[in-house]
Amino acid sequence: MTLKAFLSRRIVKPDGTQPGALLVDGEQIQGVVTLDKVPADAVRVDFGDSALLPGLVDSHVHINEPGRTEWEGFYTGTRAAAAGGYTMLVDMPLNCMPATTSVSALEVKRHAAHGQCRVDWAAWGGVVPGNQQEIEPLAQAGVRGFKCFLVHPGIEEYSMVTEQDLRCALPHLVRTGLPLLVHAELPGPIDAATKRLQDADWTCYEIYLQSRPDEAELNAIRLMLSLCREYGVRVHIVHLATASALEMLHAVRAEGLQVTLETCPHYLHLEVETIPNGATQCKCAPPIRGRKNREQLWQGLRDGVIDMVVTDHSPCLPAMKKLSEGNFQTAWGGIASLSLALPVMWTEMRQRGFALKDLVHWMSEKPAQLAGCSKRKGRLATGYDADFVVFDPEVEFTVTEDRLHHRHAVSPYLGEKLRGVVKRTYLRGSVVFCDGEFTGNAMGLEFRR
Repeated sequence: MTLKAFLSRRIVKPDGTQPGALLVDGEQIQGVVTLDKVPADAVRVDFGDSALLPGLVDSHVHINEPGRTEWEGFYTGTRAAAAGGYTMLVDMPLNCMPATTSVSALEVKRHAAHGQCRVDWAAWGGVVPGNQQEIEPLAQAGVRGFKCFLVHPGIEEYSMVTEQDLRCALPHLVRTGLPLLVHAELPGPIDAATKRLQDADWTCYEIYLQSRPDEAELNAIRLMLSLCREYGVRVHIVHLATASALEMLHAVRAEGLQVTLETCPHYLHLEVETIPNGATQCKCAPPIRGRKNREQLWQGLRDGVIDMVVTDHSPCLPAMKKLSEGNFQTAWGGIASLSLALPVMWTEMRQRGFALKDLVHWMSEKPAQLAGCSKRKGRLATGYDADFVVFDPEVEFTVTEDRLHHRHAVSPYLGEKLRGVVKRTYLRGSVVFCDGEFTGNAMGLEFRR
């Protein structure tokens, strides 16, 4: 193999940003060195002022294949990921058919992914009523952990779980040592609020927000913290939207509970005050809340209470967004953002005094730890996969449809001006995205335990 030295004045490591060279031999990083330590026989590639970041890791993605490839599939989803600087995705067990709640369903997914992926990927397994005997076999087959819903997920073939369902599943899950990812909303507060609002104007975003109150999240989180104490299970709260939970979650860290948290770019960028009536491209669950709540979520990141930022990339057919009707009650709840999450985050971070190392911590290092791939992914360090991103943090651009790359050009970010451009994405030492174009073959592989 030919040793390559990728030079930059801004190589982003966990302890900060430094000038130097990233040494790559084949698919692995051989080291990060100062320029005077670059071997004489190395092939040099100089990126100047552009930053080198580790490839982003997204542990919350709905690829939807097999079964709903018309919504999104491995081919289009991983292209959008490569364009956005992601080199590793972990696919959620629902919206695909069959759902990944058994080993046989996992094998169907693996077959569907073969030869299509621009980036590496792995799978979460599902916890649904009655599949507790599938949990340990799924872990042995290579899933990275398990996902459950405490509220109806919006599709019929993946059922929500009750507390009793969880009590049947948790002993099996604890034996695997893997995390349980929880969509933490309980149906009681949502059903009561929706009943009160049945005659309201559902083209108004404020009505949708009222239909999914903070209490739905707060009560669900309390339940999961109680079960975490009782069983000693690793719990991960997905897409935290309510900042009202931060004080409670901060307190449990002192107990030593194995609880981690994520939020998403849309909760850190959008706000109810500026969402127009009928703008169903902004619908997600839990809902986007107010400006004050958003700033409190940023404080939760600053304080280390929120561990990571992931996309919850959840595309659908454009008709399912009910854009012509603008009906928030009937529209699909999901936002697709794999190709834009990095500039969305960086645009907001610059305004709040955060650094590129913070972005890497939230969007590479911590998701890699959750997914159990942190010895190979999420850092620029010796022995790691040569997954990295050439990122220009200074350039501004306006979001247009050609920048989305996922299957359907629906996005709440269209027309926005963002800062930060992915110039190149490298997967295990090879360029998979370069200056707006996809290069080489689909070389993404499943990351197995």
